[in-house]
Amino acid sequence: MDRLNGPARLMIVSDLDQTMVDHDDPENLSLLRFNALWEAYYRQDSLLVFSTGRSRISYKQLRNEKPLLTPDVTIMSVGTEIAYGESMVPDYDWEQFLDHNWDRDIVNQETAKFPQLIPQSDKNQRPHKVSFFLEKAESLEVIKALSECLEKRGLDVKIIYSNGTALDVLPKGAGKGQALAYLLKKFKADGRVPLNTLVCGDSGNDAELFIVPEVYGVMVSNAQEELLQWHEENVKGNPHILRSTERCASGIVQAIEKFTLGPNVSPRDIRDFRKCRVNIFSPGHEVVKFYLFYERWRCAEVEKSDQLMQSLKSSFYLLGTFVHPSGIEQPLNKCMDMMERLYGDKLGKKYRVWLDWVSAAQIDLNSWLVKFDKWESTGETRQCCLTTVLLTTKQAEEPEAFTWMHIHQTWLDGLEAKDQTTWFF
Repeated sequence: MDRLNGPARLMIVSDLDQTMVDHDDPENLSLLRFNALWEAYYRQDSLLVFSTGRSRISYKQLRNEKPLLTPDVTIMSVGTEIAYGESMVPDYDWEQFLDHNWDRDIVNQETAKFPQLIPQSDKNQRPHKVSFFLEKAESLEVIKALSECLEKRGLDVKIIYSNGTALDVLPKGAGKGQALAYLLKKFKADGRVPLNTLVCGDSGNDAELFIVPEVYGVMVSNAQEELLQWHEENVKGNPHILRSTERCASGIVQAIEKFTLGPNVSPRDIRDFRKCRVNIFSPGHEVVKFYLFYERWRCAEVEKSDQLMQSLKSSFYLLGTFVHPSGIEQPLNKCMDMMERLYGDKLGKKYRVWLDWVSAAQIDLNSWLVKFDKWESTGETRQCCLTTVLLTTKQAEEPEAFTWMHIHQTWLDGLEAKDQTTWFF
């Protein structure tokens, strides 16, 4: 959270499965739309928080399967674990707080008396979360009886039922809503409360997020019945909560527009940047825009024309250098020629490019150093490299246009391309 010097312009707190990630969208189109929007317009001065029922192990598995961005904060195991940054540093103060009136052994003893409760796999069991599967038809009776048993044993617990199948027993002070309230309290103590907070969810274990004071909320269009029923009974008519007409991450983008929280047109929704100019001039937008064009060029989703290529080349200092992840240096003009020859080489191959963790530092009046992780996927195969770009502004000719002076890339461990001959930029 120390990445920002002051309050975040926007903090998005989103559930993952069937909210940020649409498991019914094999091409991840809505997630990629959100990614481009976030990295182009928000990463530099806003915060992204994932709040998931998944354990750390399960969360990392999802990151290996889906094009998820790196969040600033990760809340896992239904609000019982909080970690910060790329290295996921645990918040031990939060874990210590949850120890109050919590005894996992007693929870196991009491839940063992209910044959209807089927324990979930070991990877889903955590120090402050005991998880089961439970049939919906039996849920009300079991939850009532289990609550009484645990109360008699002197425990302060919270029982959360979600997705019509999953039951979690947590400490009373845990949960997604309490974890968010704890974060906001920390921000307030530092004088850095986000200017706006948007919470996003689809199931019962997300309900608590929507009653945190002074937040906006979106329930995506594919939200489950349990959350919609909770909405009807508890927060119906709240103008700060949107029942989106869009699925998953597209519903989050819709909420940004509805509540006027900032830019809401994803660069992925713009087919021709020459005809549709945006009123935001930033290094982040520049690199996202270029790599979107790069993807579309290689997939033959844009026209192949000399005029288009000349326009692109005019944005590059052709005597500049590109340092390939292998360490080989090449002139940028040679790389542009190679890119021109690669037109359509990824057609029909489920090829996608996305950027993560974009940061820009102004190093003098007209120059920026931009760093990001550049990802490529072709089908199930993924590669990633740390990329650094030196940009300058075209002061005389076009004061709101960048020139790419230098590109340097380094492979991330284990994510090298097997065929490095067609890896450019």
